[in-house]
Amino acid sequence: MPAIRAARDAAERAAAAADLIAALPLQQRAGLLRSLADSVKLHTQKLVSAGSNETGLTHARLETEARRTEVQLRMFADIVESGAFLDVMVDLPDPEAIPAARPDLRRMLVPIGPVAVFSASNFPLAFSVLGGDTASALAAGCPVVVKAHEGHPRLSALTAELASAVLPAGALSVVHGREAGPELVRDSRIRAVGFTGSTRGGRALFDMACARPDPIPFYGELGSLNPVIVTAAALVERGESLAHDFIASLTFSQGQLCTKPGVLFLPAGHGLETQLAEEADAVPPAPMLGQWIHEGYTAALTALTSHPDVRVLTGRSAAAATPGHDAVIPTLLSVSAKAVRSAPELLHECFGPAALIVEYESQEDLLATLPLVPASLTTTVHGREGTDDELARLVLTAVPAGRLLWNGWPTGVAVTQAMHHGGPWPATTSPLHTSVGGTAIARWLRPVVYQNMPDALLPPPLRSDNPLRVPRRLNGVVEQPAV
Repeated sequence: MPAIRAARDAAERAAAAADLIAALPLQQRAGLLRSLADSVKLHTQKLVSAGSNETGLTHARLETEARRTEVQLRMFADIVESGAFLDVMVDLPDPEAIPAARPDLRRMLVPIGPVAVFSASNFPLAFSVLGGDTASALAAGCPVVVKAHEGHPRLSALTAELASAVLPAGALSVVHGREAGPELVRDSRIRAVGFTGSTRGGRALFDMACARPDPIPFYGELGSLNPVIVTAAALVERGESLAHDFIASLTFSQGQLCTKPGVLFLPAGHGLETQLAEEADAVPPAPMLGQWIHEGYTAALTALTSHPDVRVLTGRSAAAATPGHDAVIPTLLSVSAKAVRSAPELLHECFGPAALIVEYESQEDLLATLPLVPASLTTTVHGREGTDDELARLVLTAVPAGRLLWNGWPTGVAVTQAMHHGGPWPATTSPLHTSVGGTAIARWLRPVVYQNMPDALLPPPLRSDNPLRVPRRLNGVVEQPAV
């Protein structure tokens, strides 16, 4: 089939270019990333126009995403230039070491090889052809094969065309078609995979990566409920503003964000039902990214609303969801914490503008229910500092997550080196590394130790004179050479 053939050809090109890309000097590698960022900036309006035509996302949203893509590329250029990501360690020989004499040991991280990246449907620029997975893999010195998402093929092709004018041959290829994805995961030339998408699709590909004769790392960013817990003190202090901000976070981008707050824990008798319903009903109907997402959203919502203990708070009917068969309106559901403990399947992601409000009678009721929430990308507590400190500590550890928030909202993932966008299963297939932030580069690197190796055979960062002036740890003490 054409898609399978294209995937194989792209993997072959990536394998042929792997040594060249890995050997690029750090300054040159950083320069390529900045050139890609310059190209995104120069062609933003062309990219935005193509993306809007295919996805229905607004120009303003896509312009922000283009800027994010540019910033990500520049951030990884800075990371490459610093050299710290190589994690260089040198232990000099010591004949007196205990329990035995120590040889000369020099360790650093090296590129893992060709990487396959699966584009996301909901971020056609920032998690796509030149998104964070691609940027971090190129920064690591790995060629990339991107499986374009079927929701924005023309934008993917345009982005690839712009990148080809900057990168060496084989550094970046883009393939299309559903059959291309599994073929890339199975291809022996692909050494790692980055994926952003559904739990079902990600798990299938993850299992495929593990079932290979030579299993490879699969970094999947999947589904997440992102629980938000409001304490009684916070409710009294600012309940109305919390309700308003929750609706804004829930409905941003039609709820099609992996960090959307999918479940809100409120004290029983909170008195916010009318405000929440009215503000949700006031949000205009809008189309989802594609028919496949609309179908998944409808199925998940139907499963939730069919439970006898679940109440629908919003007033508009589904008929209000016009124009277009794939336009939707926000839906708020309510259930007691006690009912959730009897039916934990209610704590299931509904990708779109819907959320489950769980009412708890007491702190004990809350703490008995939270462990049923699946591990998530984020856990948020809205409380009063001082009054709620002890409760907050218990709540923040009850739901394992990669990002813990205090008095904020999970939507909006900052592009910074300290950011972690991950979490235990089912949020991701690997909680150790992240798809956003500086440590994303670590996914595409592996450690190598050189023992008693002559200087002439060592990579420059490990040589005694450290010609690249990269940060190193010498006999356990951090060195920061002057540039």
